[in-house]
Amino acid sequence: MPKHNADIAAGFEEIADLLEIQGANPFRIRAYRNAARVVGELPQEISRLLEKGMDLTQLPGIGDDLAAKIKEIVTTGHCRLLDRLHTELPPAITDLLKIPGLGPKRVKTLYHDLDVQTLEQLYRAARDGRIRALPGFGEKIEDNILQAIEAHANQTQRFKLAVAAQYAEALEKYLLAIPEVQHVTVAGSYRRMRETVGDLDVLVTAPTAAVVRQVVQRFTGYDEVADILSAGTTRASIILKCGLQVDLRVVKEESYGAALHYFTGSKAHNIAIRILGQKQGLKINEYGVFRNDACIAGETEASVYAAVGLAYIPPELRENRGEIAVAKSGKLPQLIERNDLRGDLHVHTKATDGHHSLREMALAGLSQGFEYLAITSILAEWHLRMDSIRGD
Repeated sequence: MPKHNADIAAGFEEIADLLEIQGANPFRIRAYRNAARVVGELPQEISRLLEKGMDLTQLPGIGDDLAAKIKEIVTTGHCRLLDRLHTELPPAITDLLKIPGLGPKRVKTLYHDLDVQTLEQLYRAARDGRIRALPGFGEKIEDNILQAIEAHANQTQRFKLAVAAQYAEALEKYLLAIPEVQHVTVAGSYRRMRETVGDLDVLVTAPTAAVVRQVVQRFTGYDEVADILSAGTTRASIILKCGLQVDLRVVKEESYGAALHYFTGSKAHNIAIRILGQKQGLKINEYGVFRNDACIAGETEASVYAAVGLAYIPPELRENRGEIAVAKSGKLPQLIERNDLRGDLHVHTKATDGHHSLREMALAGLSQGFEYLAITSILAEWHLRMDSIRGD
């Protein structure tokens, strides 16, 4: 059942796309796109806001009808309007929207003029030269469609980091509910803070074999699982309903640092570290750092780097782009952290399209330790001056 803002936003975007393909009222289409943007940009999970009794019509652009649909999706995992649209249009037609350069307007033309309903039909139409004659297309666009379909066939789905975070954080919390579990960390490109994430690598430590089994069972029993790819004694792989693959690995506490280093990557960075270790007579893998048969490090990531004579390298830098040489020199940069944030140069108040008054925004900024807060609106600037006059 979809619980995340990303799921609700994706549902509204799909409704807007299908309505546009049908030729529905542009204002209705725009309302769903705006709702998708508002929900997708919310910092709090909308399901939690509903649990607290929030009136969703307080959100900008969300009226009674859209608020009811949001509640329906959160409560049931479905939207009757979207289900109905799926029955009125070919089931695979939304796959056409995944091809770069094909928006709902062009898909509508392809569907109504050439009866193109699937990627295979789209490819045949482009290959046979039937698309170039359509209004708004042409020979160049037809060639681009052919190339895009071929490239799409070789692509794996990737998620924006902020979207992947919604699923990762919920899964971490879910697994940490097991009392005996000591660590749950999402590694891979997610931990390296890459812009997009292809899958999630979840690392868990457990003290006993019984707890390990419990972790694997709880992981594969997660209510957002669409498919279980594998389930072994210490590892498992699933596909979430959103399409994101998640791989689980359960390790011993004494191997946690080595495993975290190994599964965080990048692959190129790990290879370079292993080569550096080999030159010093060391073997480095996900179980630890070994000299002959003796494990000399691995409980923490810092111990892995120390074993090869390096300072700890933050995950965001592990791309084998010179960070190892810089670590050797002892001149690694200090990365910006949340505590370094001093203010915000772009916020709105409810005088424009925000949710709170100027005073509430200022007090919230102070509570965060901000030194400055810029209200980016001429109207808001007028309110600021009026508040100053009144002594607020």
